[in-house]
Amino acid sequence: MSERPKQVFLERQSYRRRRLIDFIRMVPVIGAILWAVPLLWSTEDGESVATSDAVVYVFVVWFGLVVCGGILARALRDGRDGSEEGRE
Repeated sequence: MSERPKQVFLERQSYRRRRLIDFIRMVPVIGAILWAVPLLWSTEDGESVATSDAVVYVFVVWFGLVVCGGILARALRDGRDGSEEGRE
């Protein structure tokens, strides 16, 4: 007779913390993809986009990644996982 396999129960907080860590690991990959976007830009004439526009875009993406990283690091440190359960 076979027994039913036991269900693996993960606490909601630890599960969300792991997903947050997974997202933090993806931020550099997302940043690399966003930094590559200016390589795909072209104009109607087949000319490349102005370097100044590309540099501004790269620094805006960089600033956004820094802010995103700071917010995620603070959320990880404080133990916030987006749920309202721990705030009651």
